[in-house]
Amino acid sequence: MTRITTPFTFDSTAAEVAAGIDLSGKRAIITGGASGIGVETARALAGIGAEVTLAVRNIDAGAAVAADITATTGNASVHAAPLDLADRASIAAFVADWRGPLHVLINNAGVMASPETYTTDGWELQFATNHLGHFALTTGLHGALVAGASAGEARIVVVSSSGAFQSPVVFDDLHFQRRPYDPWTAYGQSKTANVLFAVGATARWAGEGITANALMPGAIRTNLQRHLDGEPNWDSYPVKTPEQGAATSVLLATSPLLKGIGGRYFVNNQEALVVAEAPADLTGVPPYALDPASADQLWQVSEQLLS
Repeated sequence: MTRITTPFTFDSTAAEVAAGIDLSGKRAIITGGASGIGVETARALAGIGAEVTLAVRNIDAGAAVAADITATTGNASVHAAPLDLADRASIAAFVADWRGPLHVLINNAGVMASPETYTTDGWELQFATNHLGHFALTTGLHGALVAGASAGEARIVVVSSSGAFQSPVVFDDLHFQRRPYDPWTAYGQSKTANVLFAVGATARWAGEGITANALMPGAIRTNLQRHLDGEPNWDSYPVKTPEQGAATSVLLATSPLLKGIGGRYFVNNQEALVVAEAPADLTGVPPYALDPASADQLWQVSEQLLS
């Protein structure tokens, strides 16, 4: 399997990655599209002609961002729709309201290092939001993705993190019922699940023209850090702007280099190397995050939990 490399770098912006690509007539959904890198991901896709739906918890904020993107790109086909990934009824309503094909689904929303919290289903919040909510959304939209793929292909983009190095998916205790809760371990488990979902979705759906890839956007100052105690030590990391942080998402959503390619993990617009320990520059992916057997197990467990 040849490693995918591109001419883009750590410093490339979403607009630079999208330049020269035409998504006219294509439809995209971006979860968490009203803040952080979601805004710039949406702006880049709208800038090359896509119809973009921002799937957001705060519909007023989403509408304001949609209006701003329309103003800056001239694309009037930017909308906001309500979605709470920790609420199964909200996900079901979003899926039921969707009409027509879907060409790009960007699972961008997430929570990081949150205090110990459980959903009404008894699921640990980070696993429920970052993985299970997106799993329910994506499988619910499978028919729309198949319809989108009939025009050539459909792509799923999953925003993960170098936090995957914090933990594999612990299948015998997903929700910290038998071990002390640790916010970073919980976050790491959910981010590993994100990568495994891309592996599992590609294995099941590539024959239908649907592929999924995961990515690490980089260290970016956004609302994602709201649960952290104090200001992160940003001097310890190579920090990106939101425009740079959105670049790899846009690459996976649009680049012709990724046509037919799925089940992989990217950092700084390049396919990441598989490494045992997290490098200081936040690149690389742990081998357990790409393990096909774990991806299959996660898919089955997710279906059971959501049944």
